[in-house]
Formats: sequence, structure tokens, C-alpha cells
Amino acid sequence: MTELAFYRAALVGMFVCAAVTAVALARITAPYGRHLRRGFGAAMPSTAGWVVMEAVAALGMPAMLLLGDRIADPVSIAFLAMWELHYLHRAFVFPFRRRGGAKPMPISVGAIAIVFNAWNAYLNGRWLFALGPVRDASWLADPRFVAGAALFLVGMAINVHSDNVLVGLRGPGELEYRVPHGGLHRLVTMPNYLGELVEWFAWALATWSLAGLAFAVFTAANLAPRAVANRRWYLARFPDYPKERRALIPFVL
Repeated sequence: MTELAFYRAALVGMFVCAAVTAVALARITAPYGRHLRRGFGAAMPSTAGWVVMEAVAALGMPAMLLLGDRIADPVSIAFLAMWELHYLHRAFVFPFRRRGGAKPMPISVGAIAIVFNAWNAYLNGRWLFALGPVRDASWLADPRFVAGAALFLVGMAINVHSDNVLVGLRGPGELEYRVPHGGLHRLVTMPNYLGELVEWFAWALATWSLAGLAFAVFTAANLAPRAVANRRWYLARFPDYPKERRALIPFVL
């Protein structure tokens, strides 16, 4: 089997995995964070879990660049910068700002995330830096890249700001959940998820690739059911929780 044939199979597999994930998570809420429960095997501290699983993506993309033949290409550097802007923060900043980082995370959840992040970094990085079309510097002025890069920054700003609101709800050592207010929390339960969705659909636009689209679709398949489950959890736990708040998309979902 040639690498291109393997790549195409892996790409189709990502879309199939997204469909399976959406169906599965609509029925079973992933057992971490507020939904942690027994029966999913050995666990590890959640901070360590976040660092390890997200570092795979943070390190995987530059590895793909080094293995490709476009290491000095300005478009490749731009794509790498976008990717690392998200994943360096997600792997090495976000985990240490969370409150309750010693809470357990099932090792099985972390292992699944590691596999996904390696798979995803391969699909996106290998396409951009070796298998996909060569793009010269004019791509950086293409409306698809410009709009995608701008939306990516908007999505990350939403994501980081929403996480900051959540971090501010607890003092050092506090584990109790509270109802967040401010920013897009006024409209949806999980604006941090909304920001991440904006980021990766923007990435798909900027890269104009099926690999980017597969990542965005999988992100939606993973985050949309969890946002719905989180909204349901807040409504059950807090009698005064604003019922007009949607789960993920303002006024829609």
C-alpha cells in the first residue's frame, strides 16, 4: 500500500469515527470532569492527562513539517503557527490554570485522546507539508486564508476568555461548581466549546483541505453532545440556572 492510499483510508476513517462518536456520545457522556464516575478503569491526575494528550498534537505537527519537504515554505510556517497557537496553550498553559487539576481522569480517556491527536496531526500535517498541493506565498492573501485566519483568532479569543471566566469562579483549592456569568456565558452553557468549533472550522477554511474539514466535523461530533449534557447537568444541579441559555450555539442549540 502506498502512503497516499493509506492516507486516504485514514482520512475516510476520521469522518466515519466522527459519525460513530456523535452517536455514542449522544447516548453515553464521556466520564471526566463533572461527569466523572466509576467503571472506566484506572485513573490519573487530570492535569497530567491534559498535558500528555495535548502535547501529542503540539509536537506532532512540527514533526510532520520536519518530515516533509516544505520546511522553509512561508505558507507552511503560517499553518504551523496557527496550529501551535492553539495547542501550545492547550498543552502547556491551560492545564495549569484549571482549578481542581488533581481530580482523576480515566487513563482510557487520555489514551483515546492521544490516539486521536496523533491521527489528526498526521492527517493535517502530512497533507499540508507533503501530500497536498504546494501553495506559494500568494495563498496568504487568498480570501479563504485571510477569512480563516481571522476567524481562527476570534474563535481562540472566545475559547480563552470563556476559560478565564470559569477559572475565576473558584479560589485556590476550591472544587465546587458554580454558575458562570459574563461574556458568551450569558447566551450558551459552553462558549469555550463554541470558540473551539469556530477555530477548527476556520482552520478548514484557511487550509482548504478535507483533513481540516474532518477535524472540524470530529470536533463538532465530540463537543456538541457534551455541551448538551453539560447544560442538562447545570439545569439539574442549579434550580436558578438560566433556562434561556442554549447549550452551544446561541438561540439554536
